[in-house]
Amino acid sequence: MKLAVVGGGSTYTPELVDGFARLREELPLSELTLIDPDERRLSLVSAMASRMFARAGHPAAVSTATTIEEGAAGAQAVLLQLRVGGQAARNVDETLPLACGCVGQETTGAGGLAKALRTVPVVLDIAERAAKVAPDAWIVDFTNPVGIVTRALLRAGHRAIGLCNVAIGFQRRFARHLGVDPGRISLGHVGLNHLTWERAVYLDGEDVLPRLLAEHGEKIAADIGLPAALVRRLGVVPSYYLRYFYEHDAVVAEQRTKPSRAAEVAAMEESLLTLYADPSVDTKPKLLERRGGAYYSEAAVALIASLAGDRGDTQVVNVRNDGTLPFLADDAVIEVPARIGASGAAPLPVDPVHPLYAGLIAHVSAYEDLALQAALHGGADRVADALLAHPLIGQASVSRELAERLVAANRRYLPWAGDGAVEA
Repeated sequence: MKLAVVGGGSTYTPELVDGFARLREELPLSELTLIDPDERRLSLVSAMASRMFARAGHPAAVSTATTIEEGAAGAQAVLLQLRVGGQAARNVDETLPLACGCVGQETTGAGGLAKALRTVPVVLDIAERAAKVAPDAWIVDFTNPVGIVTRALLRAGHRAIGLCNVAIGFQRRFARHLGVDPGRISLGHVGLNHLTWERAVYLDGEDVLPRLLAEHGEKIAADIGLPAALVRRLGVVPSYYLRYFYEHDAVVAEQRTKPSRAAEVAAMEESLLTLYADPSVDTKPKLLERRGGAYYSEAAVALIASLAGDRGDTQVVNVRNDGTLPFLADDAVIEVPARIGASGAAPLPVDPVHPLYAGLIAHVSAYEDLALQAALHGGADRVADALLAHPLIGQASVSRELAERLVAANRRYLPWAGDGAVEA
């Protein structure tokens, strides 16, 4: 099997390679092609990947390409993990909204919209080009904002599934709390990408969430940055992204006192690239754990193996709604457990969602639709409308000011805004 990774020069990539090397029996990988326009990064990361495979005794060959046509040809799956504008653009996403009193985050709120504006057109172009040389390949999207990007891909008719590491991260943490193998744990996971709740935690089919909250509530709450009393009252475990909604003002005050996450990651990336340049380094560096993306490789291996092997197992993915959540449009993209096989992902039935969560899900899904329209068709008014619809913003004057600032800051990536070409 050949896999192609778009954004293969990312410092994330050795996390992916580590999973491929460890889980070789699950996924019979013969070639891994890393695609990236940054030849320096591509050279460093591909050499690191080759050493990791060699150390593990894995037979897969590592190849590189700077174009989609060259790298994706013949691939059975194409993984997307790109960042348009790099950490510099992310830094703007995380800091610009703070000036307007809004959360600065790269996938949520105004920062997430800015990223969607830059990313959706680039991803759609990549998908079209990949389809010409690998027409039967699945596109696995790990590129944020995953829900909006996956929605764009599916609307355009691509064979795409969105993937996030939030659910698998919870599965692994809950398993540690319970002292059991993660394979025995499944989740009652529902919502949108980066807007989800664990309504049940099944151990061998029995819901043990009440036990988890009673015995480990303080630690679980600390992990997601929310008060333990709130988590216990809700009786569910929100994803840590819900902190931006439930503790908005506190988060803004906190963000204003410290460097952006983008600044931290940029420094971390240079250190990682230095490690990757060392020919003696042939295992995933400890520093990579601080980079983010924990368990991404395991989730990606499981998904691709099930698509290729028609395994019919259940995994949490981002998939077209098609009536699963009846209060959303059919073409909305939701993040729920789904049956994975050769024909793709089919969401499993979901119990009725409490209005406390359904209202926020519907609100953010409406924003995502408007955000996609802005990304596809451009226009400062569409950008302002999307911001006005977002529950973290929602004020006319703030939405207009943020729209003007976001368009000005991202002008070089927005052809409809003038002044420059799009850069990937």
